[in-house]
Amino acid sequence: MAPALASASRIVRSPLGDLLLQAESNALRGLSFSGADATPPAVKSAMLEQIEHELHEYFQGRRREFGVALEMEGTDFQKRVWNELRKIPFAETISYAELAKRVGSANGFRAVGSANGANPIAIVVPCHRVINTNGEIGGYGGGQWRKRWLLEHERRVAGMPPLDLFAVKTPVVVGQK
Repeated sequence: MAPALASASRIVRSPLGDLLLQAESNALRGLSFSGADATPPAVKSAMLEQIEHELHEYFQGRRREFGVALEMEGTDFQKRVWNELRKIPFAETISYAELAKRVGSANGFRAVGSANGANPIAIVVPCHRVINTNGEIGGYGGGQWRKRWLLEHERRVAGMPPLDLFAVKTPVVVGQK
């Protein structure tokens, strides 16, 4: 779901390519990966200045949480999912099934995946921190390479070992060698 038209927007450069920021005077409404052919006109916006600064700090490894106000349009279910995403700690991951449980829809991991995919504010609302139950990376609207980059970046900043996202997870059976 694309965010409603914002009063100000700008393209900013990042290690993941151009990011399209969209804001109202008091809240961020959209942050997406852009292959923008056209650059929005430069508009003075304190909100855009703030999120651009916070993103710069995040990519430098000096910020783990974002402080900007958010305004997200979506269904009640999507908003519950997006709010829960914001509770996932920096550099940690949970599964789609776990996220479904957390929003009160234990069997709704597909619905949670759809809500994740409709997230209008990438990175700040960290949908990249949700992976498959089997430990594989799963999908990502910005492309799997960006999701992998974000996960590895956060773990590096946190001083954690890299995720073994592609290892085959074989259950250990007691009594077997």
